Amino acid sequence: MENKTCLKCGKPAKMQCPTCIKLGLSSHFCSQDCFKASWSTHKLTHQIDKPSAVYDPFPSFKYTGNLKANYPLSPRRKIPDTIKLPDYAITGKSASEEHVSSTRIKVLSEKEIEGMRKVCRLGREVLDIAARSLKEGITTDEIGKACLERDSYPSPLNYYNFPKSVCTSVNEIICHGIPDQTKLKNGDIVNIDVTLYHNGYHGDLNETYIIGETDSAGLKLVQTTKKCLELAIEKVKPGALYRDFGNVIEAHAKKNGFSVVRTYTGHGINSLFHCAPNVPHYANNKTAGVLKPGNVFTIEPMINEGGYMDTTWPDNWTSATKDGKRSAQFEHTILVTETGCEVLTARLPNSPGIP
Repeated sequence: MENKTCLKCGKPAKMQCPTCIKLGLSSHFCSQDCFKASWSTHKLTHQIDKPSAVYDPFPSFKYTGNLKANYPLSPRRKIPDTIKLPDYAITGKSASEEHVSSTRIKVLSEKEIEGMRKVCRLGREVLDIAARSLKEGITTDEIGKACLERDSYPSPLNYYNFPKSVCTSVNEIICHGIPDQTKLKNGDIVNIDVTLYHNGYHGDLNETYIIGETDSAGLKLVQTTKKCLELAIEKVKPGALYRDFGNVIEAHAKKNGFSVVRTYTGHGINSLFHCAPNVPHYANNKTAGVLKPGNVFTIEPMINEGGYMDTTWPDNWTSATKDGKRSAQFEHTILVTETGCEVLTARLPNSPGIP
């Protein structure tokens, strides 16, 4: 704030208007009192600049496709005081994840399994609500706002400083897309990734949806990705190896002319957002672990139209295909049972999207 003065009283400034920061405008105040006293006229500044307010925060970054970041981001969602928070909600770092064994795969108790069933049902409800909001012209930020929390904490929010409550990944974005002012167009494919934290447990799922009508290649990509997940789930049973899911997934993807992303994997999930095991989606991987009843984990293949390589935007989250071609993803949280598995995030009879 050096050499900055208050817009109202002219005293040395100690704070900035948070909305102006997001809009890239310069406005400074000495105190909350001066800020509040100026609000009725100062807020007009935001309206005047609104037509040109959307901007690319990374103008020198070489995007791989047509999509780019469209800021400003909307204000962070306020979480009611009654909601139980995960350990990273304030600090941005999960101490519980960082101190747990990276190889021990937890077997959940019946009480823990019931907690997982509940949060996964809520997650399915939230994803379906968000999916029903999809239409041409809606922004990815508006999709995020459609995700009602169902008395739950949105797990992505502030997880290692992720700024939003949900991930929205459009076209060439593989995963971890940050909801912003990007408007969806007819023919776009968009993945919505929802995770909730409810009563001490996380439930994680995502699906890729089509806006209006897409081309045959885009439809094939989405359908193939969904089938990859389904084929992998068919192999879930006690005694199976976590490494073998990738063989099934990559075989089906390659048969249809697509590639499998290697950087991101499925993962264990319970009271922790991410934990052992790692579940790679590509063939001939070396991940360790044998499935046991009571294990809960995700399978979430990311399938690319072109090559499997990825790159990350300067926001340190958004992952895009290196060749700019499209990517699709589907995810379920799965419980290993005595005889097979239970898909905790299973689609409902009226769930939108590809059946």
